[in-house]
Amino acid sequence: MPYLPFILILGFAIFYHRAAEFENESALLWCGLSVLISMTTLFYFHCGFLGVLLAQVGLFAGITFFECGAAGNL
Repeated sequence: MPYLPFILILGFAIFYHRAAEFENESALLWCGLSVLISMTTLFYFHCGFLGVLLAQVGLFAGITFFECGAAGNL
């Protein structure tokens, strides 16, 4: 059983947990979204590292646009 996908999921989850703490947002929500997107990309769509990386970049961009829109900066 390859462990690289699980290490990848854990690494992105830790990144989003720390980012949520820095922004004083819900760490469980951001971390849960990251894990859900990673699991879906890896195991449902059967994408590799590049697919997961692009999905995580999309999540980061989505969170950024949502936070900017909620603050009225768009």
